[in-house]
Amino acid sequence: MESSMSRRETGFTLIELMIVVAIIGILAAIAIPMYQDYVGRAQAAEGPAFIDGFKSRIAEAMSDSGAAGCALPSAATPSGHYIMDTTFTPGGGASSLTCTIAATYAAGINPKVAGQSITYVYATDSGRWTCSTTMAPEMSPPGC
Repeated sequence: MESSMSRRETGFTLIELMIVVAIIGILAAIAIPMYQDYVGRAQAAEGPAFIDGFKSRIAEAMSDSGAAGCALPSAATPSGHYIMDTTFTPGGGASSLTCTIAATYAAGINPKVAGQSITYVYATDSGRWTCSTTMAPEMSPPGC
């Protein structure tokens, strides 16, 4: 006959399980906002990537014929996956390209970048592009 002292019970106690669940909850509370910011920065990065394809064409047209002969190519796609609208504004000494992130959260857009815009301005005298944005600094693409 086996005594009750020699038998070893296995398993986790309720307190051990509750501690594990609490640790997982704390980690999730930290990780979810960080992940959402990461997604927002990735969505915002579509703007500069989208506009980069037009920069060289616009710079060339501005140097060749000035603002009068410079226009956004007619075959250009005015929007991307997260980009709602792209506008080109020719100017005498500077032209600008602006892309606007979609404003609807239903489309999966991070609310920190929804409806915000990124503007690149080309100055003909210096031949340089400058970037500005309406996004919060932690969401803005590098170089803006």
